Parts: sequence; structure tokens; C-alpha cells
Amino acid sequence: MIAVIDYGAGNLQSVVKALNYIECETLVTNKKEDILRCDAALLPGVGSFGDAMDCMIRSGAKDAALEFISTGKPFLGICLGLQLLFGGSEESPGVKGLDLLKGSITKIPDDNGKLKIPHMGWNSLEIRNREGLYKGIEGEPYVYFVHSYYLKADDESVVSARTQYGTWIDASVQKDNVYATQFHPEKSGQVGLKILRNFVELTK
Repeated sequence: MIAVIDYGAGNLQSVVKALNYIECETLVTNKKEDILRCDAALLPGVGSFGDAMDCMIRSGAKDAALEFISTGKPFLGICLGLQLLFGGSEESPGVKGLDLLKGSITKIPDDNGKLKIPHMGWNSLEIRNREGLYKGIEGEPYVYFVHSYYLKADDESVVSARTQYGTWIDASVQKDNVYATQFHPEKSGQVGLKILRNFVELTK
């Protein structure tokens, strides 16, 4: 059973639909007791950093997420859910994130107007760690991105994949039981489903 954390800031149905497609049971909830009894937890994310953190605090999802991560069970952040794992974002100055990992979240440079922001579309991954989420995935697979802000991690050892769009973007991280992707695996075809299956396997 995977808890999909519902903090009232986005459409969760595409994630739930993808997990159900790979025959994974889900529970959409923001209740700490429900989240803690699940085998894994997933933090989706759309919208702004500040609004999301405000919703997480008001709903109790922030404390629930932090307590769940402390159990050592697998935790996956997607898109904004990756950014929320860090201390803050240029998008919402003064708003503190979960602060579990260190790095900067800044706006993607538009190369003097030559690049479209937000970055929306398919980009290939340079995979740096083929364990965890990327077990059994070969080459430089294409995955689907929708974002205006990007991660540059302080500790390169946690970066499991990168991509390039105007600059090098740390596209996913994994440290201990915490995993996160800037791209949307639930919208990334068969490669994305394989990534979700790998996450589910981590619960076993």
C-alpha cells in the first residue's frame, strides 16, 4: 500500500491512475496515522513552492511526511515534490521547505528569450545511479517535464540523473530511503511505469 499524500494543492489522479495500472494499491490521504501504516509514501506536487508548503503545514502533511521519512520506509517526491525536500526556492523567498536535502532551487535561465519557460516536454536523462528508481533501465531514456524552477544539489552524490535544458538540471535524487524526480514518471510512458514499479519494489 502506497500513501499518496494529499495536501490540497494539486491533481493527484494521474499518479493514482498510474500506480493502479501497475496493480499497486494506493491510499490518498493527509492523515498521519494512515500515512504511517503504509509501506511507502509519495508526495506529488504542482503549483508554487510557497502555496504548497502553506497547504502542507495547514493540512498536517508536513509533519506526517517528515515522520514517515524518519521510519526508513521508501518515500518518493515528484516534480514540486522534489523541490519541497529542499530548504527553500527562489520562487517563494522566505518560505522554508522540508529541508531534508541541501541545494538551490532557481528559475531556469531562458537564454535571452531563446528557451520557453516553463520547460514542458520530453528530455533524455543522463543516469548516474542505475540502482533504486533506475534499476534495469538502460541508455538515456526520455521522460516528461513540466517546470520553471530547477534543482542544483549541493551534494552531487545524491543526484541519480541529470538532464539539460539551457543548463544542467539535477533531474532526480536519492538518499537513503528518500527518492525524488523533477520529471513526471506517471506521464512518461513505459519508462515512467518502470520507474514506479522500481519504487514499489523498494517496499519489499
